[in-house]
Amino acid sequence: MIVASRVSTRRPAGGGPYNIAMLAPPWIQIPPPGYGGIEHVVALLCDGLVSLGHNVTLFAAPGSRSSATVREVLPSSYPDAIGNSLYESDHVARVLGVVDEMAAKGHPFDILHDHSGFTTVALADRIATPVVHTLHGPFTEDTSAFYRQHGNNVSLVAISEAQRASAPSGVQVAGVVPNPIDVDDWPFRPEKEDYAFWAGRFNEFKGAHRAIAAAKKAEIPLILAGPIQPGQEEYFECEIEPHLDGKLVRYVGEVGGTEKKELFANARTLLMPITWDEPFGMVMVEALAGGTPVIAFANGAATEIVQDQVNGFLVNDVDSMAAAIADLDRLDPAVCRESVAKRFATEIVCKGYVDIYRRALTSRPPRWPFSEPSQKRRLEVRLGNGRSEVTRRRQSTPR
Repeated sequence: MIVASRVSTRRPAGGGPYNIAMLAPPWIQIPPPGYGGIEHVVALLCDGLVSLGHNVTLFAAPGSRSSATVREVLPSSYPDAIGNSLYESDHVARVLGVVDEMAAKGHPFDILHDHSGFTTVALADRIATPVVHTLHGPFTEDTSAFYRQHGNNVSLVAISEAQRASAPSGVQVAGVVPNPIDVDDWPFRPEKEDYAFWAGRFNEFKGAHRAIAAAKKAEIPLILAGPIQPGQEEYFECEIEPHLDGKLVRYVGEVGGTEKKELFANARTLLMPITWDEPFGMVMVEALAGGTPVIAFANGAATEIVQDQVNGFLVNDVDSMAAAIADLDRLDPAVCRESVAKRFATEIVCKGYVDIYRRALTSRPPRWPFSEPSQKRRLEVRLGNGRSEVTRRRQSTPR
């Protein structure tokens, strides 16, 4: 029984176009019908890289659509099981099987770009294809220990300077590439309606309850949007639901598509009272694309996305957030939109990743010393006489 087969037939590191395997999480289809920050990012990256002339195969949840070639390896998506290691490991293992299969057929991927979680990083030193891993989450005590152990298996990419600065000692980050946005896909509304907006997951550190407090203090209606995911029911019931009156504070559920874009674009402001070091914060970029200024606590990537007194305000607490709402007329919606168009356009972001791919191919030597599909190392495990016998067979002339 063959238990391992790794073949490397990569083109020179400086060549192109690249043959890219884009590995999305298994939870939600691409593009996502509603909430799904990583899925939105992956959708744009695939389209952008294809537009630049690269060959992209997207491994994603069933029902996904893209200008890239879509490969579905799981029988179903799992939106209610986000973070479940059973589905993540199943998804990654199936994809790595396809990567091996393509290499054996003489059509290897140059790069595996991973957005799926931790499994790929842990296994990356066991495959021939270089892996680029985007850090979508924060460095915590647990994840820091994980990346210290396994981070050198891949090229780690931070999505903000704040995230790179938070990397623990011993963890090397190959570069910073922000999340992309297609500004032209977002409606621009220079004239705003009289409401503030909050969007996200209902976790305490995302601060929906603080947004309610600030809006009430500023006497402005507030609209809340986002999913109530497993484990968030108690927070929503205790901290949010008592304030919902259908007028001053409204909850519109999880929204997507045109409805979501209109809510962002028509709001006077997006409130971001976060109390953690948000690695990026896609909702801020989406609001700004619609010309809507952002008022955020000065934590994490908010200090990079929000340019104080240019496209929003950086504040320290609920009282200063409420006071900033009164100063929104000082900000120009057109400047807000331009502030993200210049920094986070899809083409700019994709070119940043292409540079990361090039460097990953240059810096990482092939894991296996073969250059043609016929030159395989096969590791066979034969069971007999109550013990295992491992034999190696090489289908090539010894060097």
